[in-house]
Amino acid sequence: MVRAEIITIGDEILYGQILDTNTQWISFELDKLGIKTIRKSSVGDSAEEITAILNESKSRADVVFITGGLGPTKDDLTKKIVADFFQCSLEMNEDALKDVTEFFLKRGRELTDINRGQALLPTKAQFI
Repeated sequence: MVRAEIITIGDEILYGQILDTNTQWISFELDKLGIKTIRKSSVGDSAEEITAILNESKSRADVVFITGGLGPTKDDLTKKIVADFFQCSLEMNEDALKDVTEFFLKRGRELTDINRGQALLPTKAQFI
């Protein structure tokens, strides 16, 4: 059986400022696919903490899902930390860019360069 781990990243999750519904939904969907969630973890916006949890999870799980820490602010460094961890670069993902663009168009909002940056993904990551 495939074993999965889900990591949420963000100070706002740790401090209870937002409710983490992502891990519940991801684990529910994984269960329907016959994938066993073996652990859920949360870490803050810290390079050291993110790197440490990635090191731990790679020894336990066959697949790791990362959620959070991907907002449009300049202090969200999650993607860069993950890319460094997996020794790859960030590149524009066309599917992600399409989703980000549609999100802003539906709301009648301008798509800024910072928002476009949300579609930059580590080359070894899979956009879902």
